[in-house]
Amino acid sequence: MILAGLILKLATYGFLRVLIPFLPEATSYFSPLVQTIAVITLIYSSLTTLRQTDFKVLVAYSSIAHMSVVVIALFSNTVQGIEGGILLSIAHGLVSPAMFFCVGGILYDRYHTRVIRYYRGLTLYMPVFSAIFFLFILGNMGTPLTVN
Repeated sequence: MILAGLILKLATYGFLRVLIPFLPEATSYFSPLVQTIAVITLIYSSLTTLRQTDFKVLVAYSSIAHMSVVVIALFSNTVQGIEGGILLSIAHGLVSPAMFFCVGGILYDRYHTRVIRYYRGLTLYMPVFSAIFFLFILGNMGTPLTVN
């Protein structure tokens, strides 16, 4: 939870406070390369996320996809891109630790497994948790009216 909520944001902070202000010419020169690598990372991690059966690994790969979108936005060299990257980074810092807490904390303590197919009938036994978990899933997917 600390990795998803705090440490991944240190890279965003480092890009914004160190790399872009100190090396603006290098940032604009290498931004197509960085954005290309980030797009490849986004596609690969999204396709890998689709095939996961372990819930915690699924949340981890979706975090990688979110952070690659942040990198694409930060290296767009536009004000809207940088503001969007900051906003997505903050939203990811709220949703992703909540997802890790739901999966690794609550569900694993109850079922002692992280395999997705074993969570059938979860709404019958834990209806309030299921509703909250569903809201976090919607926030992680990036549905409208959520920042992600």
